[in-house]
Amino acid sequence: MRRRHDPARRQRIIDAAIRVVGTKGIAGLSHRSVAAEADVPLGSTTYHFATLDELMVAALRQVNEGFAKVLAASGVPRDTEGDLAAELARALGEWLDRDRAGVELEYELYLAALRRPALRPVAAEWIEETATRLARRIDPATARALLALTDGICLQVLLTGARYDEEYAREMFTRVMGG
Repeated sequence: MRRRHDPARRQRIIDAAIRVVGTKGIAGLSHRSVAAEADVPLGSTTYHFATLDELMVAALRQVNEGFAKVLAASGVPRDTEGDLAAELARALGEWLDRDRAGVELEYELYLAALRRPALRPVAAEWIEETATRLARRIDPATARALLALTDGICLQVLLTGARYDEEYAREMFTRVMGG
């Protein structure tokens, strides 16, 4: 049965794109593969997203919320009294432990911005928003340095398959903050 009015279709297409990238990588993403995964006609994907870059921008915006949600739930940006290095290290570990495949997907889309200029503004927005959250507790330059270190630690864990070392992360965050 064909649906004429399907307000959730656009979101289903984005969700399907995320699943396709999660299983096949960026190279496996196409309008056709997403349409099959979303169980929608091919024309629906191109109607909602004329290019793959548009679809990837929507997917990246959605997956970028992962670490931001963990940070917000942890109280890191709001709590002005606690040990920021320890709180950030704990939040990072929670994010990696909760959904490692999701973290991998988030970084895959994030790093796709290296080759796809359309994704760069979305990646930059995430960096800016997260740095702004952290700058409630520390100066903006240190907030950006902490994000760079966070990315480095995450990539090393993901690429080597190593276990996340919260104590190491806490120590490195403390050093970056001048402690």
